[in-house]
Amino acid sequence: MSLMLWFSLLLICVLGAMSPGPSLAVVLRQTVSNGRGHGIAAGCAHALGVGLWAMATVWGLGLLVSRHETLYQVLTWLGAAYLIWLGFNALRHAATPDLQAQRGGQDSFWQAARSGALISLLNPKLAVFFTALFSQFVTVNQTLADQWLMVATATLVDGLWYTLVALLFSQAHLLAWLRRHLKRVEQLTGVVLIGLAVRVVVP
Repeated sequence: MSLMLWFSLLLICVLGAMSPGPSLAVVLRQTVSNGRGHGIAAGCAHALGVGLWAMATVWGLGLLVSRHETLYQVLTWLGAAYLIWLGFNALRHAATPDLQAQRGGQDSFWQAARSGALISLLNPKLAVFFTALFSQFVTVNQTLADQWLMVATATLVDGLWYTLVALLFSQAHLLAWLRRHLKRVEQLTGVVLIGLAVRVVVP
């Protein structure tokens, strides 16, 4: 995998991790309600779930591209269409998750990690997202090292992003900043996702 291609993958993974949604809400609630450590535990466990989805997806695509080229090409176009749909959806709605802390009994670190893992493992949209994303990067001659690099990139980016969220937004005054800028983050995500799809449609 060339450095430029990896940077493209890295950028999409970063924007995908930053996109507002239920995962961000879970990590923020753990951070605000139970503390920084709980938020980090939830974020790292979420990243492991993302890594499992990414691993299953990239190896499945690798098998598909080597045995069924036509079917793979169809999947690539469907993936591009899905990325466009995600992009337009992000631009249209720019939804902000509910960030209000709901304080009660403090969770254990295990409970925080479990909440982060479940929000990723039980989210089939991640499988669809990675299928759409990785279909733009998997090739016939791709090495196992390249596939591991794709999985590691998705996993580490997700874990580092949510760790950063827990570190920064354990400070209450930054929550207001997050509310003001989530809409712009999602809009930027929409533009980049559409751009990636256009790269497939117009080689």
